[in-house]
Amino acid sequence: MDTDTLVDRLAQGLEPVRRLRPPWMRTAAWCLVALSYVALIVVVVSPRDDLMTKAFDWRYAVEQSAAFATALASATAAFGSTIPGHDRRLVCLPLLPLAVWLGTLGQGCLQDWVHFGTNGLVFSPDWFCFPAIVMVGAVPAIAMTVMLRRGAPLTPHLTAALGGLAAAGLANFGLRLFHNQDASLMVLVWQVGSVVILATLCAFAGRRLMNWRWMTGGLRRNVHASAAHTGP
Repeated sequence: MDTDTLVDRLAQGLEPVRRLRPPWMRTAAWCLVALSYVALIVVVVSPRDDLMTKAFDWRYAVEQSAAFATALASATAAFGSTIPGHDRRLVCLPLLPLAVWLGTLGQGCLQDWVHFGTNGLVFSPDWFCFPAIVMVGAVPAIAMTVMLRRGAPLTPHLTAALGGLAAAGLANFGLRLFHNQDASLMVLVWQVGSVVILATLCAFAGRRLMNWRWMTGGLRRNVHASAAHTGP
């Protein structure tokens, strides 16, 4: 087939590409879907009895704010990483709220040890956390995957890790609205640990979740169709 003819046929079937919206706007759209689902889960499961009291507990408020900010920052960084030419420094955005989140929990562990000695660092299994975070973060993770796949998979592992951190962080935020577990060590190990595990799993699956193959599949189909239509 003549090259010019092939290019003309491909161009005839092309539709204008709609530019992706800025990362912060896509984060807002993701939050609209994700927070609606998280709120539904909290209502169905039933909010914790002391939620209003905990809202005025500065440590709980800081931890929840930092977890939520980590989710938002990670989502923004993930969306930014799929836009060619976007500032790569955006991927560092979650570091500050994540540091505040971990630092607050670490300070809580230290305070419990100073006040209560080894009794303040009692550790016991809490197998509810991991499946609960998976349940609460399921829809946010699906929505994140669908939205990320509209961009370019420039750094699939990093993008998937950031997306997983966003969904899992938001899930942890929702979990603490109905799960009465506030011991700093327990939260750090079981809840934040679950978030880290899920983000790591997403990072390993990044190449499967996001790759160039599915983006170029439509172009290949157009080439084959044009070749078949034109003939040798």
